[in-house]
Parts: sequence; C-alpha cells; structure tokens
Amino acid sequence: MINRYAVLFCIAVSSPWSIAFDNLNVLFINVDDMNRDSVGVYGAKVVGTTPNIDKLAAEGLRFEHAHVTAAICQPTRAVWMTGRYPHNNGALGFDEIRADVPTLPETLRQKGFYTGILGKTSHVVPSRKNAFEYSRDQQETAWGSSDRYGEFVAEFLQNAKQTDRPFFLMVNTHDPHRPFHNSTSKAQSKSGKVKPKLGKLKYPKGMDQVPAPSRIFQPDEIVVPGFLPNLPDIRAEIAMYYSSVRRADDVVGRVLSELQAAGFDDNTVVMLKSDHGIAVPFAKTNVYRHSTITPWIVRWPGKLKPGSHDMEHLVSGIDFAPTILDILGIAAMEGMDGRSLLPVLNGQKQDGRDYVYTQINTIASKVDYTMRSIQGKRFGLIWNAWSDGKKEFNNMAMRRGLTWNAMVDAAQTNPAVAARVKHFQYRVPFEFYDYEKDPDALDNLINDPASKELIQSYRSELAESMRATDDPALTRFKTDF
Repeated sequence: MINRYAVLFCIAVSSPWSIAFDNLNVLFINVDDMNRDSVGVYGAKVVGTTPNIDKLAAEGLRFEHAHVTAAICQPTRAVWMTGRYPHNNGALGFDEIRADVPTLPETLRQKGFYTGILGKTSHVVPSRKNAFEYSRDQQETAWGSSDRYGEFVAEFLQNAKQTDRPFFLMVNTHDPHRPFHNSTSKAQSKSGKVKPKLGKLKYPKGMDQVPAPSRIFQPDEIVVPGFLPNLPDIRAEIAMYYSSVRRADDVVGRVLSELQAAGFDDNTVVMLKSDHGIAVPFAKTNVYRHSTITPWIVRWPGKLKPGSHDMEHLVSGIDFAPTILDILGIAAMEGMDGRSLLPVLNGQKQDGRDYVYTQINTIASKVDYTMRSIQGKRFGLIWNAWSDGKKEFNNMAMRRGLTWNAMVDAAQTNPAVAARVKHFQYRVPFEFYDYEKDPDALDNLINDPASKELIQSYRSELAESMRATDDPALTRFKTDF
C-alpha cells in the first residue's frame, strides 16, 4: 500500500546520497514490551532508565511519531519481516506467515547476506528454516544476560568476518517482557490479596536466575503510567518493570560495544525499536496510542546528522522491511504494503504520512478481538468490532502479575477504578481521543457534539485504509458505520 497523505519535512543530514552501499551491514535491535515513554530521550518521567538507548539516539535520528502495526509479539514481527499488514501476510495472531509471502531475512540471505537472530526465534519466521544462518534463543541468552548477548554477538560478528559477507543481525531482548525483575518475590504484593500467576523460566546450564540489572528501581522512585490507577501493588510492579527496562538497556549497551570492538561501527546501520507497549491493561494487545507508539532510532555513521529528530512524518512497522531493502539497494519484495523511509533519511519530503493504521485480530488464546485504529499526530479513532456489551476482553496481561488483580480488588470500593475495569473488559464499539490533551485516553469523545465532524472524517480515513489494504474486516465496519 502507498500511504496517501501529504506532509512536508526536511531532516538535516551530513551529506546527500543515493543507493546502493557496498558492504553495508544492518543491526536491528528490538526491545520487548517497552513503552516508548520509558525511554529517557522520549520523555521518561523516571530518571536513569535507558542511558545506552539515549546515547544511541544522540548518535543518529529518532522518529517522534513511529508506531508498530499490531501490538502483539508475533504479529508485529511478522509485519517487520514482510512489509505487509497482518491480514495480508497471514499472521493475524500467533500464526505463521503464509508460505507464499517472501520475508526480509530470506531475501537478504539470497542476496549474499549472513543472517542471524538472538531471542524470540519462535516469533520471527519460525517455519522458515533457511531465514537465519545463526540463531540463539531466549533460554540460551539467559532471558536477559548482557554477558550472554555479548558473547553471541561477538561470535556472530566473527563468523561474518570469516565469511567476508555483509550481515543482517536481529537482536531481540527478553526484557522488559514478563516476568519482570524480582517478580517472583514473595514480598511483591503489598496488600496480600492478590496471587499473581508467574511463569517458570528455564535457564542455561549453570544458571538459575536472570542477572540483576545495573540499576534496580524502587516503588517510590517511579511514576505510574497515567492510564493505570496509582495503587500500591501497581506501583510495586511498575518498579519491577522499570528495573527490567534498565536490564534491556544493559543488553543494548553490550551489543553496541561488541559491534564497535569488532570494527563494524562505521559500516553498519543500527535500528532500534520496541515491538509494542508494556504488558498491562490498556497497553499491549490493544490499539491505544501507548499500545503502538514506539521508539524508532536510526544510526547511520557518516550519513545521518547526530541528534536528528523527525517531528513530522508518521511512520509504521510496515515501513521497516521496505526501508532496509532500499538502504541496501535491493529490489522491494512482492506485495509489500509499506514503503521505504530512505527518502526521509535522505532529507527529502515524503507525502502520505499524516496517519498510521493499526490493528489487533486474534490474541494468544486464539480468541478474536478485532480492533482497528487510525491515528494522526493529535487524534485517534478506535473501532472495537468485538464489543457488543456482553463479550469480555481477556488477555494474558490481565491475569499475570499484580496490576490487573490490584485493579479488580480496588474496584470493589473505588467507583473510578470500577469504571476503568468495566471499560477495559467490555469497551464500546467506537472510541475517539484527543491524545494531545488526553495522552492516557481517559476521556472518550465519541459522543461529543463538538467533535462530530472530526470523528466523521476519521471514520472515513479508517474506511479508506481498510479498503486500500483489502482488509476483510471492512464489511463488518460498514455495517457498524
């Protein structure tokens, strides 16, 4: 799909260039389940969360308005690897990419690249056995050991040197995915009323726990996200989350150190993203702004001016694969919905970037919770196709850990929390938010008379995005509409 809306912007670069670039490598770092506002350079209210990511941003470009396409682990990665929306690549939920759909790592390997992946291997083209020549999964990385990641990155880079081929390496951190740092502590619940379900991790031989982060945050240091109530158990769990963010940042720092030590700094494009927001209600597995907005940082030595900040273009996960291929001078894969951001990186004006189109289909339980959203810089419209007043939203983020259980407990005596719990469980068919005034999506304007014309325009934009991408949910949308 070619995005359609005009926007004018020019980013400062050290010099203009064109494709292709000989012996250029790509390092793609994904930080799992991390809210964008947990990153220092993106306005984190907690000090000291991401020093290494902040340094990376200072050395390159960061996009202000970057989103993932589907805020669930496997679907969002399938979008990155194909440049197609979930309904066009087959991975609607925790599903395989359709066999007829080409993928980025396979395409790069066919072009002579040495391809590798660390972590989340089951969520990135798992059935494509020829996609990655080098592969190490989460258990081997000890679910977040910066030393383990460093050892594997060093090994991969040494292999790349020996093969004398350019490389594509995808590094997926486990943190801050659940379970959070110290979340198995018996003292984690302050009220004593909640009994969170905690997964048991398997570790490499000789290890029985994830190494501690370089900094551990305490409940009195953190700020609870505004879309959650400020309750003691929630504050305790968010502190654990921030400690996990710091451990992910430790991994990022170690990975970048190994890249430098191997002598690949100057000829490697580094991109860093998160796959979606934190695994708590109203973030992961939803289509609110804090569900899909992501850090997107690009470091390209000698090409991008350090400290650049794109404030204008709205960019999406579907643009990742087209951009990588364009940077490397490789022809686009067939059927991609996204388009290359190379013109933007090259300082050119690129039309068609006023909106991003996001979605949820099925979740880990295989239950269908079809959602669609169209977002601009300020406003966003959500369509909850599943919401009928009876069907209840139920996902893993609600049942594991302290946050959801604390909300349910507080709802017994707190009407405001009770209203939030009910809204999360049942929603309404349409939601409309002014994210500039209401970044936490607390005030649904769908019935606001003053917003009627604006809502109508966003409904039309959403319908057009569905039509242009052959979204099968369009028929249902027309009925609701």
